[in-house]
Amino acid sequence: MKAILEIRGIALIRLQNIHKEYNGKPALIDVNLHIGLGEFAFLVGPSGAGKSTLMRLLYREESPTRGTVTIGGVNITRLSRSQVPLLRRRLGIVFQDFKLLPRQTVFDNVAYVLRALGVDEIDVRRRVSSALAIVSLEDKDNEFPENLSGGEQQRVGIARAIVNGPPVLLADEPTGNLDPQTSLEIVQLLDRISQRGTTVLISTHDQPIVDAMRKRVISLKNGQVISDVNSGIYEMEALR
Repeated sequence: MKAILEIRGIALIRLQNIHKEYNGKPALIDVNLHIGLGEFAFLVGPSGAGKSTLMRLLYREESPTRGTVTIGGVNITRLSRSQVPLLRRRLGIVFQDFKLLPRQTVFDNVAYVLRALGVDEIDVRRRVSSALAIVSLEDKDNEFPENLSGGEQQRVGIARAIVNGPPVLLADEPTGNLDPQTSLEIVQLLDRISQRGTTVLISTHDQPIVDAMRKRVISLKNGQVISDVNSGIYEMEALR
């Protein structure tokens, strides 16, 4: 198989004719999306619109009922079960609930993926230190998650997501547990990471953040893409 996420195509993320059903009920209907290398985009829509389903397809938590999902030139719908962990180690994934290891320090949380890949410890220290500097937490490396604020915990999650230099970063409701000011700071951090060449896709229902950033906005309603606008806003009326 081609090396996962090593190919640089015109569209780094490509969903073609995606249909997803649960017990015969459609969750996504004929979804087609192209997201290029280094792009920053929001995926928005009300609860039940299909945002989380689409994100789970991208990191192969689930597979489509039909259609293809391609990342970096690799059709990930064809990956075997044993290849899925490799895919996830090459993607950056940020979750709403942080998913930090409570008994591990900040440094060890960020180093986890690198150590799982067998990276030399000297390189682990260099790369973790660099990732923590990007998220402005270089002075928190020996802290435990319980001693951090929610915003700091999410920054650790972002550092963990970028420490392996992923070409794609997927953030599923990354500000859902944060106050408005911290939420804006987190999304601005993700924007800066995108400007370094990483493709960033954020699933969110946070209208003020989307409106403030004026980035690409992909809107889902009832499992379908109803709009895809550059420098867009959260169209509340259209999504009701």
